[in-house]
Amino acid sequence: MGNYYLGQGSQQELVGVDSGMVQVVEYAIQITPVDFSVHDGLRILEEQREYVRTGVSTTMQSKHLTGDAVDLVPYINGRLRWEWRPIYQIAAAMHEAALYYNYPLIWGGVWDRILTDLPGDAESLRQEMLAYNERHPGDDFNDGPHFERAAV
Repeated sequence: MGNYYLGQGSQQELVGVDSGMVQVVEYAIQITPVDFSVHDGLRILEEQREYVRTGVSTTMQSKHLTGDAVDLVPYINGRLRWEWRPIYQIAAAMHEAALYYNYPLIWGGVWDRILTDLPGDAESLRQEMLAYNERHPGDDFNDGPHFERAAV
């Protein structure tokens, strides 16, 4: 794997995030084949309002407001990249980390199932997202970098 670590900016984004989620993210960065950055953790209300206004988010009920969500964006060649291939690889690392800690996660690529109930490799996760899109045609928001604590 990649020998990656969370930089200072990522660590700062994890301040106020659920401690179980932080453990999962910290483990995932150690096992991922692609580097990533924590782009968003805990959000304040004004930030969420702006994200909804600009279409970056679709809800004022975001789990980012309670510290129960993170957005993990691939970090490639010194830049954040919203590219699906590495996003699936990050999702696979989060799958493994969530299994390790028995932490219930929802992935923004497949909103209607617990991440660890899905197959854990990148290609299978890609297929699961395509299947989700078939089950939920219309305006559902595929948010591959998003991971949130599942209500169990």
